[in-house]
Amino acid sequence: MMSVLKGRSKDIIETIIKGVGILSVLPVLGIFAYIIFKGVPAITWTFLSETPRAGMREGGIFPVIVGSIMLTVGTIVASVPFGILTGVYLVEYSKDNWLRRIINLTIVNLAGIPSIVYGLFGMAFFVIAMGMGRSLLAGSLTLGIMSLPVIITATREALLAIPKSLREASLALGATQWETTWKIVLPAALPGILTGIILSVSRAAGETAPIMFTAAAFYLPFLPESLSDQVMALPYHLYVISTQVPNMPESNMMGTLFVLVFITVGFNLLGAYVRNKFRKFR
Repeated sequence: MMSVLKGRSKDIIETIIKGVGILSVLPVLGIFAYIIFKGVPAITWTFLSETPRAGMREGGIFPVIVGSIMLTVGTIVASVPFGILTGVYLVEYSKDNWLRRIINLTIVNLAGIPSIVYGLFGMAFFVIAMGMGRSLLAGSLTLGIMSLPVIITATREALLAIPKSLREASLALGATQWETTWKIVLPAALPGILTGIILSVSRAAGETAPIMFTAAAFYLPFLPESLSDQVMALPYHLYVISTQVPNMPESNMMGTLFVLVFITVGFNLLGAYVRNKFRKFR
């Protein structure tokens, strides 16, 4: 009798948990469905290939897309090498001392800082103190700093997941510590590292506050030609046309929103695909 009651209680608990999980996903699916329903009709070749005109109420978002891509590439260049090398240092080379503990504490604190603080820091340091002005370079560096904690943490956790026996076997065969790290440990940890990189970059691609003060322009009828130029970017452009431009057609706002969501969700799906793909080759 007791076993039957325990079995029923277990079934009830599992049903409740499943129901809560479904209820938590439904709002997200509803938002996606609404964005697709409203945004897809606005996606045309003209919308994707032309520059905004008539006060951004007509035309397309081509410079906005290009600006977002350039900021994303700049973020990758500014954050990925430093993030991976820092993670490697913390796991493979550093000793358990006060310096390592300070670095780990700093990484945790940086991960919890709101994006608006990164934007203000970028404006104060890169734009004003370093004299870069509002530019592609200043925005990329600001987003790169914001992405560092996620990349460092992902690299560190991926390296810690590699068994010590793998390192010991490599060292026993005469390889140096650097050869072991570069040729054995890093390839084995690559799926986790790539996942962290893609997730951090997808977050950076959708941020508004950091680029609002460092890189984004209200309107530019041309593409940036150097790192010192300002850029238009999807998150800030969506904010502008939603709040600053009167009589903006809803189709333009929803089309821009759809492109932004498509890119950010695409990055996340790419991260899952890359992780699963590399795991098959391990």
